[in-house]
Amino acid sequence: MDSPEMINYSGIILSCYADNNTSCVHAIKDHSLIYTYAGKLLIEDKGKELTILPGECVFIRRDHRVQLTKLYSDTEQYKGITFLFRRNFLRKFYNNIGKKEMSNNIKAPEESVFRIPLRPDISSLFHSLLPYFDSSVQPTNDIIKLKEQEAVYSLLNTDNQFSPVLFDFTEPWKIDIIDFLNENYMYDLSMEEIASYTGRSLATFKRDFAKVSELPPQKWLINKRLEVAYDKIVNQDMKVSDVYVEVGFKNLSHFYRAFKKQYGFSPKNKYSNTPLKR
Repeated sequence: MDSPEMINYSGIILSCYADNNTSCVHAIKDHSLIYTYAGKLLIEDKGKELTILPGECVFIRRDHRVQLTKLYSDTEQYKGITFLFRRNFLRKFYNNIGKKEMSNNIKAPEESVFRIPLRPDISSLFHSLLPYFDSSVQPTNDIIKLKEQEAVYSLLNTDNQFSPVLFDFTEPWKIDIIDFLNENYMYDLSMEEIASYTGRSLATFKRDFAKVSELPPQKWLINKRLEVAYDKIVNQDMKVSDVYVEVGFKNLSHFYRAFKKQYGFSPKNKYSNTPLKR
């Protein structure tokens, strides 16, 4: 394999041979367990960074948004594997195998990203899948099911706090829209994606947003980006060329036009006495 490739075996994803560092937003509806074989995995989570080195593993809760960057080393390309634990599988596991063994008194942790300690069962699980990177032989459905079960048992053996996390089958709560946008205004998200991340259909999102703002969502986002940009440029004396990308604009000329329309002066004029509009 000489080019970046991802192979999905019913929720077991092999990703390998990325010649360049690749970055993506990870925000999916399933819990995920990620193991690094080679290279490094950098996780950015609300201003904190976590690096997963070869032989290390991380668990990310469902519906939790992080930035993942796959990094190759001087001698090795990135190579990793991901388990996606779908709700139907976890429900069957709980009903058929784990229900009698699970305690209802364990409190779920508040964290959403967990570095998994190095354990023989975790290492054995992922190394047993290594042949499928370079072989034309695909794992059978029975093997996939067994590996999924093995992965769940490995997590439960690591810490019993994974029990209330994995086997929480309640519907996701709606996330506060304004809180979400204040944390994620700088990202290039469609209205459909924002609605999904806040636990709503697009129609419900629009109705709920109208209850908290007189502005359309897209206009609210632009105003928020401009407000943050104003503070960084005028009050913090940051460079325009750094700020416009940081707050979520793609095009510098578009940023200049929007800024001047909002505040009545060009962002190059840092020393204007024009007050901040809210």
